[in-house]
Amino acid sequence: MATFGTLSDRLTETFRNLRTKGKLSAADVDGTVREIRRALLDADVALAVVKDFTAKVRERALGDEVNKALNPAQQVVQIVNEELVGILGGEQRRLEFAKTPPTVIMLAGLQGSGKTTFAGKLAKQLEKDGHTPLLVAADLQRPNAVNQLQVVAEQAGATVFAPEPGNGIGDPVKVSRDGVEHARRHQHDVVIIDTAGRLGVDAELMKQASDIRSAVQPDEVLFVIDAMIGQDAVNTATAFQQGVDFTGVVLSKLDGDARGGAALSVASVTGRPIIFASTGEGLDDLEPFYPDRMASRILDLGDILTLIEQAQQAFDEEEAKKVAEKFASDQFTLEDFLEQLQQMRKMGSMKKMLGMLPGMGQMKQQLDDFDEKEIDRTEAIIRSMTPGERRNPKVLNGSRRLRIAKGSGMTVTDVNQLVQRFDQAAKMMKTVARGGTPNIPGMGAMPGMGRPGASSKRGTKGGQNKNVSRAGNPAKRAAENAGLAAGPAAPSGSGFGLGEQKAPTEADLAEFQKLFGTG
Repeated sequence: MATFGTLSDRLTETFRNLRTKGKLSAADVDGTVREIRRALLDADVALAVVKDFTAKVRERALGDEVNKALNPAQQVVQIVNEELVGILGGEQRRLEFAKTPPTVIMLAGLQGSGKTTFAGKLAKQLEKDGHTPLLVAADLQRPNAVNQLQVVAEQAGATVFAPEPGNGIGDPVKVSRDGVEHARRHQHDVVIIDTAGRLGVDAELMKQASDIRSAVQPDEVLFVIDAMIGQDAVNTATAFQQGVDFTGVVLSKLDGDARGGAALSVASVTGRPIIFASTGEGLDDLEPFYPDRMASRILDLGDILTLIEQAQQAFDEEEAKKVAEKFASDQFTLEDFLEQLQQMRKMGSMKKMLGMLPGMGQMKQQLDDFDEKEIDRTEAIIRSMTPGERRNPKVLNGSRRLRIAKGSGMTVTDVNQLVQRFDQAAKMMKTVARGGTPNIPGMGAMPGMGRPGASSKRGTKGGQNKNVSRAGNPAKRAAENAGLAAGPAAPSGSGFGLGEQKAPTEADLAEFQKLFGTG
């Protein structure tokens, strides 16, 4: 989510200054609201949206809900989060399908906004959900637009209806109408119509799009807008709404490095929900748009739910159970490790996944330095081993390691480090599988984890309480016993997930890289 990176940094810094204050005065609130206003304006969010947003935040921040809060700073962050969700559309909306197929989805937008690529991404996602989409090539103006759609459709494994060669030849309204009839005859339950765009809004573009809409009566009209377009995003969206009207918005190129805040204004200005977000060039880089999750990402609170959903799609449940059993029984091998790496690869970019963790916005440099190709190198080393060596790494003597290093194009040191990392990861996973607490260097103990079924009252035959320190140093023993008597520390934080939440340290990220062969 590079597009909102600068905005995220500014807002995070603003809230960091708040957390040092036990009670917020009116001056503190005004100063915070002023910084939020500047951050939003610098990110190209529309002025009208900024004024409305900051007015609501200020009113609520000066109200009783903050004055009576145990942690006023957290409460202000929660208010900003809730209001940010509001300008992003409030609740998530999915595509609405027709009761009688086919469902007709028309794409509109300026040239270069990413309509054709989005058509392929949407077709691939719909096929995964059991639909049979048909792509209709109705962009007959842009050079090679029809050919581009055919290439994208082939990559997505979708069918294309393209009776005209394009490049200025053919009637887009007739092609669109015939495409819907073709879908009915050939039992396609979804039709995606890729229409023409222009470099700017003009009367000809609007008339053509309006004529196509009248001819096919689409169930959904999706306005595809480039997240990097700047302040003109609002003007373009308003012009399309008045000329064609649309039922939903698609944000494309969210992986770009522009300020992109104008895209946040579209839902608020037009009153139309954002349905999809395109986060990369690959056909799998398409996410349903959740306003609450996007707000959390912008505020550097993470997006754990999306991360979990991606993991569920990539990992096979039965295979996961088998791997867990192997962990517990000391049967986990390098072959299994290789399979796990390949399944992680299905989830997409490791940087993108790490970026969804809370607080990772504060570790941009470490994320930028994260080398995705290390996974390829790890895979090359394992593939250079024989099946017997993968199943039993203990047989790897010096000559075998030299052969593996030459076969993978790596060094013997790289092979040695991989074997060491694998041993560490296997031991840690074995501990977790048996209900214990893994000891990860640099990350400390995991709170709340212990052996299942362990009683809080433990004793010995002689009635001695085992829950006491056995340290040899008297001073250390007394301090540890005092800590045990005080009981476990109460968990900090709130239901909102802020509390004393700490960002992962450099040591944490380094350890993560070691365990997964990426460091």
